[in-house]
Amino acid sequence: MAKAAQRIPVTLLEGDGIGPEIVAASCRVLDALGAPFDWEPQPAGLSAVDSHGDPLPQATLDSIRRNGLALKGPLTTPVGKGIRSINVRLREEFQLYANLRPARTIVEGGRFADIDLVLVRENLEGFYVGYEHYIPVGGDPKAVAESAGINTREGCRRIAEWTFDYAARHGRKKVTIVHKANILKLLTGLFLETAMEVGKRYEGQIAIEERIVDNCAMQLVMNPWQFDVLLTTNLFGDILSDQIAGLIGGLGMAPGGNIGKDAAIFEAVHGSAPDIAGKGLANPSALLLAAAMMLEHVDEHERAERLRTALHTTINTDGIRTGDLGGKASTEQFADGLIARL
Repeated sequence: MAKAAQRIPVTLLEGDGIGPEIVAASCRVLDALGAPFDWEPQPAGLSAVDSHGDPLPQATLDSIRRNGLALKGPLTTPVGKGIRSINVRLREEFQLYANLRPARTIVEGGRFADIDLVLVRENLEGFYVGYEHYIPVGGDPKAVAESAGINTREGCRRIAEWTFDYAARHGRKKVTIVHKANILKLLTGLFLETAMEVGKRYEGQIAIEERIVDNCAMQLVMNPWQFDVLLTTNLFGDILSDQIAGLIGGLGMAPGGNIGKDAAIFEAVHGSAPDIAGKGLANPSALLLAAAMMLEHVDEHERAERLRTALHTTINTDGIRTGDLGGKASTEQFADGLIARL
């Protein structure tokens, strides 16, 4: 008798808006796949503010710290003074320094075919540190706004080492370092210099190039196939990751992983879409692709590929699509089609 796969506890954050719908659908699909996850639901987002007075209650943080693994639906940061971005809080709390954003063609027939890119974004430094203040002049208390970006040699080296290691383990052939060192000579110059130094260790195995961010953005829509792995800083990565999502059909097909030494949180990167919440219209594909990334993270590579293949076949061969992909299937009908394929 075959030995049963070891069960893996995972913190499950349903999120807000369409979050509960796509999380429920995704869990059904993952159970049908035989994924070895034991779900530990925890409150987060707007519902947690109502029940616990905090969008990230201590019990939720303790669960993620204990399990070291989480699957997260979209979270809405409540509008209100003093309440910071929930995603930024999670990244800082668990030092999730690597933001992994793959873009791979699933939906056929789009403007760009056969896209297979990976963007790695440094997740804790740059302009996202949020060191900002106003400088009053005369009677205007907000006459000048000033913001500081911070990159450290250690932080640059850490994300570069992670990226080149990822590229080597996944058979990638090239890393493009994206920067703005022609203008931000110190802030992104340090990033470029450090990443190039790390890249020298992989000479003969992985090709290395560097691109100024604005040129890279243009080249991504002119000839995206020239790129393989993109490595960049926090702000540039935030922008370019959404751009590459556009190459494969939008954020509805875009998964993300936030990875650190002791924890990893996988997520659908789109918003909570409160306007369609509860209507059964949401596409769970981004969260399912994030779950495939999580399966790979725990060395369940065969199941990850089965899930991606089922998504591709359900959408393209069976023609089962949610409204955002030009179809009429509900969230549940889409999940049913995937389960039938699995």
